[in-house]
Amino acid sequence: MKKTIYNKFDKATINALPLVSFPGKITVVLNEYEAERAVDYLLSCDILGVDTETRPAFRRGQNHKVALLQVATREQCFLFRLNHLGLPPSLLHLLSNTLVPMVGLSWHDDLMSLHRREEFKPGWFIDIQDIIGNLGIEDKSLQKLYANLFGEKISKRQRLTNWEADVLSDKQKEYAAIDAWACINLYEEIMRLMATGDYELKNVE
Repeated sequence: MKKTIYNKFDKATINALPLVSFPGKITVVLNEYEAERAVDYLLSCDILGVDTETRPAFRRGQNHKVALLQVATREQCFLFRLNHLGLPPSLLHLLSNTLVPMVGLSWHDDLMSLHRREEFKPGWFIDIQDIIGNLGIEDKSLQKLYANLFGEKISKRQRLTNWEADVLSDKQKEYAAIDAWACINLYEEIMRLMATGDYELKNVE
């Protein structure tokens, strides 16, 4: 039976969907030694999901540097606390790597944020927004895309919390991990559907 997907997913129906939970291990990285070990492991994997978080600015003219870089495998997510670490050589090596694909969503914006911390040559990045149109899907947001392809809701409740807090809450950590990990799931499902044609697109006005 073919999977039914929609060109535009009705936002009103998302709240009724079951919540996504992160099934793997979450590791917070606070120093350069931990970062080096994490990067060695990540570069041994076949695909990575990536995302960033920045402390929200509520006053006009106020800006904060990107505080968190999330890098996920299918089973694990590393949360690199850039407000403690900066961008050490190990992370620059990861972000510049051309051997392991790194999948993100609206990744151009994340790259701009990371470049404000340190200049580097971007490696092998895949932006889901660049390929989702191949299925006829017009939505661009992570929440709508995940609901459309998997029938589950990614909560955005933690998005505007303080990502420079001394200690990240468990809810913040799970939120951050899901955003990176979900990119792998989306990419692999998009590629599967493109290869097999195993879907029916319903157009909604």
